[in-house]
Amino acid sequence: MPVSFDAHRFSTFAEDTDKIPPGSPCAICKGSKNLCGKDRCPLMVKFYSRAKTKRLINSLDIEGMSPPSVFVGRYGYPKVDIGPLVPPLMGDTSIMDTPELWVGKSIDEFVDFRFSLVRGKHRIDAVNFQKEGRIIEQTRDLALSENPLEVEAAFQKRPTGRLVLDDEVQPFGPSARLKTLEVGNTRYEQHVEKAFYDTDLKATEAVKALYTDGVLVSKIQKAFSVGAFGIDKNRKFVPTRWSITAVDDILGKSLLSNTKYNPLIEDWRIYDWYQLDNRWSILLMPVSWRYELIEAWFPNTVWNPLGKDVEIISSYEFYDGRKKYAEIGGCYYAARLAVNELLQNEGRQAGAVIFREAHPGYIMPVGVWNVRENVRAALKTTPFRFETLNDALNHVASKMSIPIKQWIANSGILKDMFTQRRLDDYV
Repeated sequence: MPVSFDAHRFSTFAEDTDKIPPGSPCAICKGSKNLCGKDRCPLMVKFYSRAKTKRLINSLDIEGMSPPSVFVGRYGYPKVDIGPLVPPLMGDTSIMDTPELWVGKSIDEFVDFRFSLVRGKHRIDAVNFQKEGRIIEQTRDLALSENPLEVEAAFQKRPTGRLVLDDEVQPFGPSARLKTLEVGNTRYEQHVEKAFYDTDLKATEAVKALYTDGVLVSKIQKAFSVGAFGIDKNRKFVPTRWSITAVDDILGKSLLSNTKYNPLIEDWRIYDWYQLDNRWSILLMPVSWRYELIEAWFPNTVWNPLGKDVEIISSYEFYDGRKKYAEIGGCYYAARLAVNELLQNEGRQAGAVIFREAHPGYIMPVGVWNVRENVRAALKTTPFRFETLNDALNHVASKMSIPIKQWIANSGILKDMFTQRRLDDYV
């Protein structure tokens, strides 16, 4: 039977440790010696969260309130697994799949409710899905639902899980193939419902219209993933990973099409932020649109586990934008959307450089939302204002561990600012 969030913990580590790769220091450490250098063992964090719900999902059946949430896989595309994410819990579970509410949550809180979500899997053809059966319709109903929805899922085998680290998609709990799926009465979000039934409206236009109507980005992304938008014959299921970035990109470009024609901001600004052992400094410059995200991964972090030096990666664009997918991945488009939201609200244009340091306390990736929502949060704070670029960068240096010269050396935008003469220099 479903229970509330205070389920009891269990005391075995076997389910996770048998998935550890051969030769890993984890087998020697066993979560107690911190051999990886991280502040806390990510395996143990996951284990303690999983232990709370283990007995509740140790069955071929699960009943609970989906936030609502669905997941569309990408491996083997267009033949992919789709299905619901369901916790063995009743009540209001909406926070479990609403990234807009996650800023300020600890790793422990986040892992607790994300690893309570059990994934049901059903294989479909993402392009030709119209005759795939009832599970398709129920999965779509979940994605379009306005509120949490009661779900009963029967599995072919007991749900099991493996450790998955992904900086694009937020984590979830164990999974199993679906045998049957029953979903309660669905009430669609009204704006999403309108777009769903408009089979002459292009997907891009639907995304922009829903955003203008105030629909949460995360809800638009879910609906996009189940082929709810677009010309009828062109609709298809989209892997969750791709749908997140696609929506961020569409909305970011839409806002930017206006931002580029706004007057410039009048000073140099820095917005500082700290969350989940990530340090952020966001530089806005009184110059025409250009944008860069620079990430610095310290040793013993997820994407630099064995390194001795800080690994820095960046992606950037100038006024005319980019032609290739950003090297840094989906985070690039998530942060670009957040920056343009601020500029749109102010009716201004600026250049932007986002500095991000990921320190060892960031023990596991939690998804692209971490970038979008924390940049949004940072830009709601009162900025520090400066008269020159050098003054602004000196402030960044005071907040970050990496010397400013190292940031500049790894930045396309900043190197250009210091080396290229501009028309502004002659005015």
